[in-house]
Amino acid sequence: MKVLVIGGGAREHALCRSLSQDSDVTELHCAPGNAGIAQVATVHPVDQLDGAAVAALARQLAADLVVVGPEAPLVAGVSDAVRAAGIPVFGPSGEAAQLEGSKAFAKDVMAGANVPTARSYVCTTPAEAAEALDAFGAPYVVKDDGLAAGKGVVVTSDRAEALAHAASCERTVIEEYLDGPEVSLFAITDGVTVLPLQPAQDFKRALDGDEGPNTGGMGAYSPLPWAPEGLVAEVLETVLQPTVDELRHRGTPFSGLLYAGLALTSRGTRVIEFNARFGDPETQVVLARLRTPLAGVLLAAANGTLGQLEPLRWDDGAAVTVVIASEGYPAAPRTGDVIEGLAEAEAADGTVFVLHAGTRAGEDGEVLSAGGRVLSVTATGTDLAEARTRAYEGVGKITLKGGQHRTDIALKAAE
Repeated sequence: MKVLVIGGGAREHALCRSLSQDSDVTELHCAPGNAGIAQVATVHPVDQLDGAAVAALARQLAADLVVVGPEAPLVAGVSDAVRAAGIPVFGPSGEAAQLEGSKAFAKDVMAGANVPTARSYVCTTPAEAAEALDAFGAPYVVKDDGLAAGKGVVVTSDRAEALAHAASCERTVIEEYLDGPEVSLFAITDGVTVLPLQPAQDFKRALDGDEGPNTGGMGAYSPLPWAPEGLVAEVLETVLQPTVDELRHRGTPFSGLLYAGLALTSRGTRVIEFNARFGDPETQVVLARLRTPLAGVLLAAANGTLGQLEPLRWDDGAAVTVVIASEGYPAAPRTGDVIEGLAEAEAADGTVFVLHAGTRAGEDGEVLSAGGRVLSVTATGTDLAEARTRAYEGVGKITLKGGQHRTDIALKAAE
């Protein structure tokens, strides 16, 4: 099977790493890729938002499956262009991807599917935003309605800050605050059958102790030893399956990866948000524990035959990933610095590996930083404590001028 992955972040590196270990994959390509992906796949230049260009590349490579990784190409309809070319694609249509592209659309779908979520208002003026903030009270939750690379949400007790964020957005969704721990749960679907993966938890704030600004994610771990028994079955029944069914009944079938961001509140499980693709950095730890070959699962989702698969197989151990970000992230990331110690950070037995996000190859063959979140070091172990120790040992071997990382990823869960 020839597979083409679209994207160039740590999520796509994790996908390519898993696919490269699948004996059914005879050729692996990625566009545009990054310096790390180039070590496991053939990379190609492409405008990942140009559906015609992606479809043309897929035809040129005679790809048997195209996997569209990031949210922006999905919302732009890249999957539609590939499907129109007659090539199986893992990723929802542009219309279905509005589940992530518009939080107002997602709220409407959840209402139709009777999915438990936070009460909310959609606001387009400062007056509407002020009224909504006062209706819910602090802490205030203000979300940009559109795509914002994981950084469009402000949670604050400062009303002026909340109003300022609302004013900076064309349209906002203002919600009641949901208490309780957060959980990420991925599900693969062909539009009818829904196959949940293993839950994970990520860390959004930049600094230890969940302090500092919101980011795209500074680390993650799986499994969740503290999660209530039966959580995955409950979310499948009350959230994932009803959402997929609702979209199909609307004539907008969702095929691909459905991500549910959940809050385990004092009043029960509630949906914080949906994404239409694998989340970063949770993908790194979830795929590290998956033992079922990935390509056949993604192809079955693309072809509508997911219901014919055997249950997924999982490693009984744990996985932890720690993100190394550049100086100034998330406000003003510094780029262009040499990264050293990458080979030393990895374990020969595969228990520790580095996944590239914002990197590029330098003229002399060195690896340079090229984004805010530069790398993630992922490790597996028999339990969270062992995986965590290994991950931080790997982090300690990498040098990046001004690089930053959290030191408390999975700490409470491991203890």
